[in-house]
Amino acid sequence: MLERKDLSPAALPDDVLRSTEPVLMRGLVRQWPLVQAALRSDAEFCDYLSPFGAGKRVGLWRGGPEIEGRFFYNADFSGFNYQRQIGVFDALLAELLAEAHAPRPPALYLGSTELEGTFPGLRERNDLPGLRLLDPLVSLWLGNRARVAAHFDVPDNIACVVAGRRRFTLFPPEQVANLYIGPLDLTPAGQPISLVDIKHPDLARFPRFAQAQAQAMTVELEPGDALFIPSQWWHAVEALEPVSALVNFWWRQSPSYMDTPLNTLMLALLSLRDLPPAQRQAWKALFDHYIFAADEQTAAHIPPAARGVLDPITEDRARHLRSFLLNRLNR
Repeated sequence: MLERKDLSPAALPDDVLRSTEPVLMRGLVRQWPLVQAALRSDAEFCDYLSPFGAGKRVGLWRGGPEIEGRFFYNADFSGFNYQRQIGVFDALLAELLAEAHAPRPPALYLGSTELEGTFPGLRERNDLPGLRLLDPLVSLWLGNRARVAAHFDVPDNIACVVAGRRRFTLFPPEQVANLYIGPLDLTPAGQPISLVDIKHPDLARFPRFAQAQAQAMTVELEPGDALFIPSQWWHAVEALEPVSALVNFWWRQSPSYMDTPLNTLMLALLSLRDLPPAQRQAWKALFDHYIFAADEQTAAHIPPAARGVLDPITEDRARHLRSFLLNRLNR
């Protein structure tokens, strides 16, 4: 894994922001007031954070002590091993502090909660100005010793640890077959997850995971450290302290009007996967030609005015194509 110690929040270089491998940035946000409060004590961290979300109602996950922080499916995969609740932000902070020294506390987790709408003013004091032109989505993650299964995100991501230590275990995108991915249409938070418990892997049940382990990158981040995670890199995250928080920045290198490829995957399951093998191979050749191996020669033989969707997708062309697809799907 690449590691940098010389970077400033105000000037993040392109070789980091466009890296195709994770980049560890030690101390990148150590001077944030949020981090400085956490370095003094959990109580000071909560005191600093509380006014920004005072009285706000937030969504959180709550699990019993028996799940040991691992938010996952229930035994028969009909649902999950935790409950989704709406709570008051101040009460969550108070509970985290009250349970900090409990031997078996409940598992508490405030997942991706956007700063702009829920915590006004927090980002202005704790920001990465070097990302402003990319217009990232900035979110807070807060809880105790939560464990999140390996998953990937479509956007690029800079994860900034602001309280407590966190362990990240990362896998390259091509390891998907060795990670034993769970259901695509029943997921904890919208993204498919690995069924392997990274902390206690069952290699008898998941033998191919040994190959993924051989390619894994594991790193522990202290408060103030940040990690760049490229799009589609699988990552499992474990919070190692009773009060743990992270602020992350998501952005895409493609225009906002482009749809998520996950929708393409779901449509391919509907229309391609169960075709006879010879037909699947024929469609694979078409996808290779028009998508995966496409270049300037793919449509060069067609007059420019007649290329339609074979030309680069613009916002107007995306709107037209989306309308066309919706009409076809609704027939």
